[in-house]
Amino acid sequence: MTLSPDRPLRIGTRGSPLALAQAYETRDRLMAAHDLPETAFAIVPIRTTGDRVIDRPLKEIGGKGLFTREIEQQLLTGGIDIAVHSMKDMPSEQPAGLVLDTYLPREDPRDAFVTLAGSAFDDLPQGSVVGTSSLRRRAQVLYKRPDLTVVEFRGNVQTRLKKLEDGVAGATFLACAGLSRLGMGDEVPRQPVPVRSMLPAVAQGAIGIERRIGDEDIDRLLAAIHHEETGLLLAAERAFLATLDGSCETPIAGLAEFEDGALRLTGEVLRPDGSEAIGETQVAPVEDGAELGRAMALRLLEQAGPGFFDWRT
Repeated sequence: MTLSPDRPLRIGTRGSPLALAQAYETRDRLMAAHDLPETAFAIVPIRTTGDRVIDRPLKEIGGKGLFTREIEQQLLTGGIDIAVHSMKDMPSEQPAGLVLDTYLPREDPRDAFVTLAGSAFDDLPQGSVVGTSSLRRRAQVLYKRPDLTVVEFRGNVQTRLKKLEDGVAGATFLACAGLSRLGMGDEVPRQPVPVRSMLPAVAQGAIGIERRIGDEDIDRLLAAIHHEETGLLLAAERAFLATLDGSCETPIAGLAEFEDGALRLTGEVLRPDGSEAIGETQVAPVEDGAELGRAMALRLLEQAGPGFFDWRT
């Protein structure tokens, strides 16, 4: 595949500052891997339903595909050549004709507690207001601190920080990876939350690149920047998510880590109101990560019982 200013590789992405930063990172890695100039690439911002509708909770307007459908449609119809995604936004299955098998090195997967008051989460006064659009974070906050009030808090990183300044909430949670990729790690008053205290979203901190099945030129191009270790971790986490039928309507958390040559997976499922949480940690050989994820999800489903997920019906 010959790339040039007249026929650049078109990289599809959402148009938020963070999404663009991820697209530029992908472009820069491809430039370095193939010794190509910047003019051989074109960044194509695509506005998704999730970006357009920001005054309603995600669960009311369709779930995880809200941040991917328009981009994937452009990929299927040839409007773009590859699509760059935040992996925590991705549904567990891709549309027919597309494959997601290239990952960049994972950033810090932890959540960051952010408050302009400078206090720690455990020190928030009773009744304090915490803002988040994440059902997972909402459930985890209420599980730990049922005395707090959680309000809807949608928007990109900059919008949510402005809402803190305006007093819409006294605190929020952001992904450490997003702050780092935006170069805001030092200027935002953040406190990284240990994963043992607040398990992150499945695939948080990872960037995935989607392509058309059968496009061998693109496959070869992307193979040079694929990070195998991240792919192994995500295989376990996303198998866990898929078996639980995870979506933006389901409070699910999961994190895989390498430990002494093996793979350690921790998974958690919560009720949306934070009244109950179940989870476990297991270790398996690295090559068995996907099976570990599936088996863990099945055990949690059995442990939860038929009544645990009544809220989804």
